[in-house]
Amino acid sequence: MRTQILRRSLFALFSAAVAFGALSQAQADTLRIGYQKYGTLVLLKARGSLEKRLAEQGVQVQWTEFPGGPQLLEGLNVGSIDFGVTGETPPVFAQAAGADLVYVAYEPPAPASEAILVPKDSPIKSVAELKGKKVVLNKGSNVHYLLVRALEDAGLKYSDIQTVFLAPADARAAFERGAVDAWVIWDPYQAAAENQLKARTLRDASGLADNHQFYLATRPFAAEHPQVIATLIDEVRSVGEWSKAHPDEVTAQVAPLLGLPADITLTSVKRQGYGAGFMTPEVIAAQQKIADSFYQLKLIPKPLSVKDVIWTPPGKKVASAQ
Repeated sequence: MRTQILRRSLFALFSAAVAFGALSQAQADTLRIGYQKYGTLVLLKARGSLEKRLAEQGVQVQWTEFPGGPQLLEGLNVGSIDFGVTGETPPVFAQAAGADLVYVAYEPPAPASEAILVPKDSPIKSVAELKGKKVVLNKGSNVHYLLVRALEDAGLKYSDIQTVFLAPADARAAFERGAVDAWVIWDPYQAAAENQLKARTLRDASGLADNHQFYLATRPFAAEHPQVIATLIDEVRSVGEWSKAHPDEVTAQVAPLLGLPADITLTSVKRQGYGAGFMTPEVIAAQQKIADSFYQLKLIPKPLSVKDVIWTPPGKKVASAQ
């Protein structure tokens, strides 16, 4: 009798262990991607080519949409996604907060794809005239660095303006009702405001910031599944190269996904950077400059070393800032 009970107990433990192992394996065999309403990942999701390639490796793909980079990287930090894309600034804030992430790749500069906007009838004609004014933006997003650089270039301090931190949808509502004086935003929200609200561009990032898009992953996932990451970036690069040559086709494909008219979408598509590449010393150095600036402004609590969170593809030498 005792032998039968022992056998049953051992069988139950074995079954639980097998079930737990199967669950862990299922989780390891799923790539969870975070994306936003812009960029190459939207196109990659629509194309479905990544799913086909990763199916050969026994990997499924799950997609989750986020309203902005900070929210996406919070998802990365808490483990709800494995990979995602953001602008330049969110990874700096995430690294400062202790997120276990790595930079995987980047897109070429797209400085016209972010801007400081003012209402069409605003008397403000220059960045210098923002002194004492209310400026709304998504805290920790790519446009945060644009604002810092634009103020410096105009001879203003960051403390010379009143910052209002809101996500894009709420920021647009505040902008429309005149609750703020300026809005710092990226495409496609930028293109939509320019078209639908006739918002005027006070300054885009040209000459101020590269506005790179960065692809990031959790350090554990990138370390454990390098071939999955390499395949993903290869697909991102392929879609990007095709997109650069076919803006009208991209617009027809993406506009319904974004819920925007074709003309607004086309503007965003043409301003985006395409052609993902793995991290280079030059890009790392540019990102380090952003981190240093934010530390000096006390926007982050400690100095950072960006080169410490760079993923190296299989067979490649480690990239480092000179």
